[in-house]
Amino acid sequence: MSVGMSGTRDAQAVPDASAPRPAGDPAGLGIDPDDLPDGLVVADEHGHVVCFNAAAQRITAVPAEDALGRRLEKALPLEDLEGRRWWQLTDPYGGLAIRVGQPERNLLLPGGREVLVTVRYVRGEPTGPVRRVVVSIRDTEARRRTERSHAELIATVAHELRSPLTSVKGFTATLLAKWSRFTDDQKRLMLETVDADADRVTRLIAELLDISRIDSGRLELRRQPVDMGAAVGRHIQAYVAAGQPADRFLLRLEQPLPALWADPDKVDQVLSNLIENAVRHGEGTVTIDVTPAASPREGEDTGTSVTVSDEGAGIPEESMNRVFTRFWRGSKRGGTGLGLYIVKGIVEAHGGVITVGRAPGGGAEFRFTLPVSTPAYLT
Repeated sequence: MSVGMSGTRDAQAVPDASAPRPAGDPAGLGIDPDDLPDGLVVADEHGHVVCFNAAAQRITAVPAEDALGRRLEKALPLEDLEGRRWWQLTDPYGGLAIRVGQPERNLLLPGGREVLVTVRYVRGEPTGPVRRVVVSIRDTEARRRTERSHAELIATVAHELRSPLTSVKGFTATLLAKWSRFTDDQKRLMLETVDADADRVTRLIAELLDISRIDSGRLELRRQPVDMGAAVGRHIQAYVAAGQPADRFLLRLEQPLPALWADPDKVDQVLSNLIENAVRHGEGTVTIDVTPAASPREGEDTGTSVTVSDEGAGIPEESMNRVFTRFWRGSKRGGTGLGLYIVKGIVEAHGGVITVGRAPGGGAEFRFTLPVSTPAYLT
């Protein structure tokens, strides 16, 4: 994207001060600074502010007319986290002539508001005098939300791990110390508890790995032909074998279904989570509809849609927009609250979409649609 600079790759090049500037471009950047999402403050070779964009006004609460023409240290009086005046410390117009700027760091505005600041020193030639000081300002709220999310994740994981590990430690220590005092039935009960708690820890670690891959965009998919109807049928059979009444489930298949290429393990993970939520938190009949649908991916005509609904109380309207966020558990506590966040990440990694709403029977209704994703060599 051209910004009115020299066509060379010299990062130190300075716009010709005598060249005509676009409207709304007092710094000669070739773009309207008010279109930038971050705060932008530019000072000229004399240290006077020549640009103070709309984002800078919003972040600092200083009107542009009060900042323009003033000395940089007066228009933008920053302090470091130890209370020292930032511009006096860095001395952008003096000091070493090889300096190119200041890396991003946390600084304080008057009143103590914290912001992220990056500074660039623009010189007419290498080691020449500073012609522009370009300051980028960002609000720290987004970063703080990320940090809070990470802290909540660590706290949740620590809490969820503590209970099963305490159980495992307690039972194994007891068995080792008093093995001969217990009957075979007692030993079996303790070992079954240890086994179940170990499975719980394994599931939690798997969830953490999934979250890490989703957040970093590294969730790998091994696409194969998937029979969605058969996949749903296997989950229903497993619940019936575990004691759920067969008439609690209603599977409706609309044929013909398009040939679907997806990661079968990840699809099973999505189905397992959605059906388990309907069984545990819903009531009445759990209905699963598998139908052809319009593909969510551009360039494809068809996809496969799966709708899981129940007849329980459903999800309150005010909670609908939080269902797929981390740690959402609804009205009933239990679990880590990470399952639906992972489900959404898996569906979107396939190029699909997932929605939540109210079922015809009054309960919750989750619907996800996957593109067929037929490999190019088969088309």
